[in-house]
Amino acid sequence: MATFTNTTGETKSNTTVLLGMGNPLLDISANVGQDIFTKYAVLPGNAILAEEKHQPLYKELVDNFDVEYIAGGATQNSIRVAQWMLQDNLPGICAYTGCIGNDTFGESLENSANTAGVTCLYQKSEKATGTCAVLIQDAERSLVANLAAAEDFKITHWEQDSVKAAMNSASVFYMASFFLTHSTDSAELIGKHASENGKIFCVNLAAPFLVEFFGSQVDSIMPYVDFLFGNETEAAALAKAKGWLDEAGNPVSTAECARRAARSPKANGSRPRVVVFTQGSDSTCVACCENVSIYPVDALPREKLVDTNGAGDAFVGGFLSQLVQAKDLATCVRAGHYSARVIIQRSGCTMPAKHEFA
Repeated sequence: MATFTNTTGETKSNTTVLLGMGNPLLDISANVGQDIFTKYAVLPGNAILAEEKHQPLYKELVDNFDVEYIAGGATQNSIRVAQWMLQDNLPGICAYTGCIGNDTFGESLENSANTAGVTCLYQKSEKATGTCAVLIQDAERSLVANLAAAEDFKITHWEQDSVKAAMNSASVFYMASFFLTHSTDSAELIGKHASENGKIFCVNLAAPFLVEFFGSQVDSIMPYVDFLFGNETEAAALAKAKGWLDEAGNPVSTAECARRAARSPKANGSRPRVVVFTQGSDSTCVACCENVSIYPVDALPREKLVDTNGAGDAFVGGFLSQLVQAKDLATCVRAGHYSARVIIQRSGCTMPAKHEFA
């Protein structure tokens, strides 16, 4: 399989190389019973946007459960994990932008990102900082996101001097598709910038509902995508949306979906698209140039599993930490598996002080 190099030559500490954009959310995490899942019509392992019926959920969690407040938001999680993996040899090369409120939740998010060594390039809104209810049952999680200030992000933010400087210096960009529910214009701006300047644009499908209900937005940025991430459920949603079905009328396999997504039209033909689909504890499929490689996942004893929240984000963070160093795909996947394994042994997307990846 191909080896990829970054586009800026020598990488220097404290210069933005990896720039993420997304919805900064404060996770409100709690272990709950099936009654809460049933009451709010939430499915295990899913991620959705809050509707009117979900609004009482956040107060109910705070009032009735032992909650943890953890810095979240899919893209922000991945960027924090990437910088954690890079802290020793490339400190300060990761930056993140999104919109928060002028409130204590926003301050908490900013402090968390700064502590992780990530440069914060937040836009500020008069709305409250977004939150995400993280419902945990038997180590499985479901997410209900209330975007609030996050959906106030404006394309004009890219004109700010510090943000523009980060955009120009970055060689790798990352975005979870949640951002497409309100900021497709910014996603297209960055996708085109990356394509026209030989940089790398990475996107995560993030959730089945995004493929199902925001398919036109996903399609609009796909020609610019160099690395596409997702899991087996999102791959099935993509295959169904594209009509990639087997003889029985079911979505094609995860590996075949990865292969077809990899060869979809691309604006910049100088590098092939790489599609990376995780499959939980089973294996990870990586498609490139008509080839699909399968990378097994080392089994984790059930008793060590604490919380799957953030596992996919952590995988991407680990992967990106090696991609910005121009490591081969096998090393990128190995780092992704390592990061995810660390995160699922902890509550929320949190990391120990130091990693042990080598």
